[in-house]
Amino acid sequence: MAMTYESIVDTVRNKFKNVDVSSVPGTLAYQFNIEGKVSGIFYVEIKDGKVNVEPYEYYDRNAILILNGTNLIKLINGKLDPVIAFTTGKLKVEGDINAALELTKFLKQAK
Repeated sequence: MAMTYESIVDTVRNKFKNVDVSSVPGTLAYQFNIEGKVSGIFYVEIKDGKVNVEPYEYYDRNAILILNGTNLIKLINGKLDPVIAFTTGKLKVEGDINAALELTKFLKQAK
């Protein structure tokens, strides 16, 4: 199956469907900038115990995560360690690094 922007957003949305974010106070918002053959921007917002994944930019965000589609899917599926991805330059983060790490914790508990 060829990877498309839509399939990436759907994968992320499905991944976060069962994540328990009830412990998050206020709002955490992340913008993902996908680079490479498949490119696009979407956001993940954690708010009121729910996760929203939408195909738009998010201006009042905690962090931007920049990576290519292949690495994003690997990251989401636990095949790429976020810290290794970051230290090897596969993942770039603009903004709050701690908030970005927080997001990866939720990924770990996602089914």
